[in-house]
Amino acid sequence: MEIKRDKLLGELLAARGNGMVKIVTGIRRSGKSYLLFKLFAEHLKRHEGITDRHLVTLALDDRRNKEYRDPDRLLEYLDARIPRRGKTYVLLDEVQMVEDFADVLNSLLHYGQVEVYVTGSNSKFLSKDVVTTFRGRGHEIHVTPVSFSEYVQVHGQAQDQALLEYMTYGGLPQAVAMERASDKRKYLNSIFANTYLKDIRERYKIKSGSDLEDLVNVIASGIGGLTNPTRLENTFASVKKSNVSAVTIKRYLDMLEDAFLIEKASRFDIKGKRYIGSPCKYYFTDLGLRNALLNFRQFEETHLMENLLYNELRRRGASVDVGVCPLNTKDAQGTSRRISLEVDFVCNLGHSRVYIQSAYHLANSRKLEQELRPLLSIKDAFAKVVITMDRIPRHYDENGVLMLNLYDFLLDESALPLE
Repeated sequence: MEIKRDKLLGELLAARGNGMVKIVTGIRRSGKSYLLFKLFAEHLKRHEGITDRHLVTLALDDRRNKEYRDPDRLLEYLDARIPRRGKTYVLLDEVQMVEDFADVLNSLLHYGQVEVYVTGSNSKFLSKDVVTTFRGRGHEIHVTPVSFSEYVQVHGQAQDQALLEYMTYGGLPQAVAMERASDKRKYLNSIFANTYLKDIRERYKIKSGSDLEDLVNVIASGIGGLTNPTRLENTFASVKKSNVSAVTIKRYLDMLEDAFLIEKASRFDIKGKRYIGSPCKYYFTDLGLRNALLNFRQFEETHLMENLLYNELRRRGASVDVGVCPLNTKDAQGTSRRISLEVDFVCNLGHSRVYIQSAYHLANSRKLEQELRPLLSIKDAFAKVVITMDRIPRHYDENGVLMLNLYDFLLDESALPLE
């Protein structure tokens, strides 16, 4: 089963000629090696006439290539393989297995005609800060799990069934390729502790204990909810009967973010045009992993849809915050008071901005009014959108708010006025 990753392939191709090492990052098992060594390499051969002489590939996790984990031996090998004329592509897998790999790869840039692409998978490489290792000569291409539009290209199911399965089992390529739900559940249940948490423990030398696992479970249970380390500390004290501190919780959250397992959405005061320090929201990079943590028992469509929208917006390159819109109002007695309305997402891409409300169903006029109120309190000229599961046609209402069906948003990148 071939999963097309056309958007990511386009990013790999577009990065050519920038004079940097192209670093393919992303959560474990998201398909980095498949993208680089199958889709990218085959494209170069089939469509651009690159021959094996000008395509140097090396899997450093292969025992037969153990000698090249020595940086000097690797550089010697690559020097011997790279022709002196013509553009050559060097693709290295699991490059973190080489000590001082940044020095080796930066050295290759002196050739001028060499394009260097690398992947890495273990705790030394799975870091949002890995690009800094290359001292300004690294260009990151971030691989996300399979998107919903990529998922339906593979399975060709009815949209409703495809979305249900995608929101349940997520987009890790190996899970996507499995046919049976029982196999998907078994796979997702096994890899979190044996792969993701193991990486974090090894990298940060965390001793055995349940606090890290408990924290991940708490975050999984509360997607879409505002929280911060102090609130989580109180939860641990009251529910888990644990004395883990807010400082330790903050450190664990940073580790989970650094490994691309979760992402933080900060709160942004729309009228004041400033960030609010705390609390914030956390979203899982892959919904299948989130659901597996909870043994597939906690399936709340509204929260899963919100997480899905966040992931898709990030995949499209937008920065995404949680909007806060202060509003002066009066209660039933006429007393003035100040309230804060929440906008689910404030999305920025270049000079464009879009405000988005996620509404699973618009059951009645009262629900619609509830979703529109935060958007209509914003007085600037940026686009305002409500995305819903309801099968409504794409249209603008009388207030100029774009009403958009979830499927139209997920399957058409031009559906959202964000460029």
